[in-house]
Amino acid sequence: MRLPWELLILQSFMLCLADDNTLHGPVFIQEPSSVIFALDSEENKVKLNCEVKGNPKPTIRWKLNGAIVDTGMDYRYSVVEGSLLINNPNKTQDAGTYQCIATNSFGTIVSREAKLQFAYLENFKTRTRSTVSVRQGQGMVLLCGPPPHSGELIYAWIFNEYPTFVHQDNRRFVSQETGNLYIAKVEKSDVGNYTCVVTNTVTNQRVLGPPTPLILRNDGVMGEYEPKIEVQFPEMVPSAKGTTVRLECFALGNPVPAISWRRADGKQIPKKARRHKSSSILEIPNFQQEDAGQYECTAENVRGKNVARGQLTFYAPPSWIQKISDAHVAIEESIYWECKANGRPKPSYSWLKDGELLIPQERIQIEHGTLNITNVNLSDTGMYQCVAENRHGAIYVSAELSVIAVGPDFSKSFLKRLTLVKVGGDATIECKPKASPRPTFTWRKGKEILKENERVTLLEDGTLKITNITKADAGSYTCTAVNHFGAASSTGNLVVKGPPGPPEAVTIDEITDTTAQISWRPGADNRSPITTYVIQARTPFSVGWQAVNTVPDIIDGNTFTATVVGLNPWVEYEFRVVAASLIGIGEPSKPSEKRRTEEALPEVTPANVSGGGGTKSELVITWETVPEELQNGGGFGYVVAFRPVGTISWMQTVVASPDASRYVFRNESLPPFSPYEVKVGVYNNKGEGSFSPSTIVYSADEEPTRAPTMVFARSLSASEVEVFWSLLPESQSKGRIQGYEVRYWKHGDKEEQAGRMKTTTNQTFAKITNLKGNALYHLAIKAYNTAGMGPSSAVVNVTTKKPPPSQPPGNIIWNSSDSKIILNWDQVKAQNNESEVKGYKVLYRWNRQSSTYVIETNKTSVELSLPFDEDYIIEIKPFSDGGDGNSSEQIRIPKITNAYARGSGSSTSNACTLSAISTIMISLTARSSL
Repeated sequence: MRLPWELLILQSFMLCLADDNTLHGPVFIQEPSSVIFALDSEENKVKLNCEVKGNPKPTIRWKLNGAIVDTGMDYRYSVVEGSLLINNPNKTQDAGTYQCIATNSFGTIVSREAKLQFAYLENFKTRTRSTVSVRQGQGMVLLCGPPPHSGELIYAWIFNEYPTFVHQDNRRFVSQETGNLYIAKVEKSDVGNYTCVVTNTVTNQRVLGPPTPLILRNDGVMGEYEPKIEVQFPEMVPSAKGTTVRLECFALGNPVPAISWRRADGKQIPKKARRHKSSSILEIPNFQQEDAGQYECTAENVRGKNVARGQLTFYAPPSWIQKISDAHVAIEESIYWECKANGRPKPSYSWLKDGELLIPQERIQIEHGTLNITNVNLSDTGMYQCVAENRHGAIYVSAELSVIAVGPDFSKSFLKRLTLVKVGGDATIECKPKASPRPTFTWRKGKEILKENERVTLLEDGTLKITNITKADAGSYTCTAVNHFGAASSTGNLVVKGPPGPPEAVTIDEITDTTAQISWRPGADNRSPITTYVIQARTPFSVGWQAVNTVPDIIDGNTFTATVVGLNPWVEYEFRVVAASLIGIGEPSKPSEKRRTEEALPEVTPANVSGGGGTKSELVITWETVPEELQNGGGFGYVVAFRPVGTISWMQTVVASPDASRYVFRNESLPPFSPYEVKVGVYNNKGEGSFSPSTIVYSADEEPTRAPTMVFARSLSASEVEVFWSLLPESQSKGRIQGYEVRYWKHGDKEEQAGRMKTTTNQTFAKITNLKGNALYHLAIKAYNTAGMGPSSAVVNVTTKKPPPSQPPGNIIWNSSDSKIILNWDQVKAQNNESEVKGYKVLYRWNRQSSTYVIETNKTSVELSLPFDEDYIIEIKPFSDGGDGNSSEQIRIPKITNAYARGSGSSTSNACTLSAISTIMISLTARSSL
């Protein structure tokens, strides 16, 4: 375990500015790449590059297939400036996967994987090949059969003697996948010897196979036949991002087939795609995700066509979109790293620490591409790597974690030397020294240790909070921070200030109808200069004290007089003054004496002037009274003016009461329901003010003089009847008709106890509800308007129908079969005093829905579809001329499960199984419950 002074020295190095002399862990400048080595190379050595920087200088080791390469035990291996040199490479011993490992005192990192492969090409084993005999016009395939090899090959065929090579066209094709030679239709000119030439692109070595003689048969010429595709791409073609994809397609046939390409998914073949060898090759450069899909090759001649299809799938090795970077973390704090990579398929992630796989444990959490280490300690220092990989490759990114440990230091975060707080306010003093790990804190006021109470709070981060400050809280405060590596203190002062005291001697020097001149003397400033004054006013009509407008608009701390503006005339006012400073707003002064502003002409007119109604020969005019504070003087009253619409002269009357809100003009010659233009003005001791805007008011109406005729009533059910009458023409009644009133009473009751309901103007029917069943009722109709009721119509009689059956349906049975539910119940029989049953209503809904559906039937059974998603809630009730009867108790029919639903398929066996296992019966009486 390192001593504290050693750790401090280490941390001082870690926190240095980044330059060439900065101590840091290893960083790769160049990582090894995969190498293909030609076995026949004259150089006879392989170099795998690895370049690393770090301070101290890292040491380099290498792994082969996961095992350390021991350069001391095998003279063929040597490490030169980080790179691995292999002399006399051997494909048996040296082929495999290599990684470079770099280590210094800060930790270890490993490079990406690099493969060493060996390229070679052996000679053909067979020296002679059999003669191939074909008919003229027939298709033919000559097999190459390349010898053992490693590395990419290129194929060609010699015709007869070198250097005459087979010319490829729409009739002849050499596959670079198989090496075979294909001739779609053999002609006489094709007779000769054919030799397969194989070239290794890595070693540039070339070998020739044995010649294959081709002769024509003498038993006739081959007739025409449809194409047969001999060269086609696989059903699944994995293709890497950015590579060039080559698809081969060639067919035998007579006539020679034409080759065409398309995408089977309906999309267009990319414009960048190229066709070679008479369209026998489709080449797609820079392959991307959008190029993936199903491709189709068609070979066609006059005898028919043949099609080959294959799926091009997109894959990509991982590539970084978010890397990790070096981090300096204080001890006991947390580190969170996240790395992200693109790739197809989606990459998985793992983490390394100093070259070894990092395993999740209590403090170390690994999820996808994130690493979270909590409560960091010195053992967590080291080199970390995030690895993203899929089956097409793996990538590495490195970062260094430095864990910092220092004692408390206030050099850059002293306590505030002076904290100003007003009485009753809150004080917050932060204590934030630089320290790692986080220190513990204590506070002193003067020399006394500060303890928590209802006003004093000490937070974990060192912050001191004091609420509801008093003068006794003023003084010096010291914060002391301590951790394993030292202790430090810092001191600051808390100064408590009261806002300004109340101004004195507030006086009203002069007052007019809308202004008042106010003066005052300043109160105590309590060691904080007064910045502004605010004047407030109160009247018998205001809610408390209100700030008022003044001249000047803002009264500074050196001004002791101001003019209040915007006052209401003839209102009693009192004033007070409030002083403010940077600390806050002080207490208000004592109120001034009360003074009333002078009178002025009234300016506010009555609002909502309207009227109408009343009795015959009346014109009723109404308005809202003007509030007292807006009457502007004594002797306030109203002037009411009115005239018939279309006339010139106004009739006026004075209403002397300031509280009046209504005036009624009576005159026997006043025509009923006639329009008048009306306005209301105001006056006071100073004179008359303005009139309100004029409005139209109608004189009182006259009661209707005719009774409704042709009254007719009919029973709808045991509780409802409907009544009809004829519309009264306006010309047949003096009074305007606003609507009709229907009166109804049960036989034996007094007419004065009749029920009433009103209709609108043109409605000539009404439905009356909540009546007794099998009872005689009397009905009469009257027309009405605002003046009152007209004469009554003749009385008509109607008898309600018998009540519906009181007995609900009982003995309800349900069962399921196939895709239906069948409900059955007992017939309901009506009593002598009840209406006969005409049928039944089946009400059903899904359990979690409010909408109810209704099926009516005159039978005692009904069919419903099976409930697959939710339970059914069902109830049944009879209906009759007297209305709906009582409902049965609710029935819950459970939903059908998925497995059960699959059992109800259309096949006979499934239907039989459902019938055998799913019939369920529940018998419920009328009073049963679920």
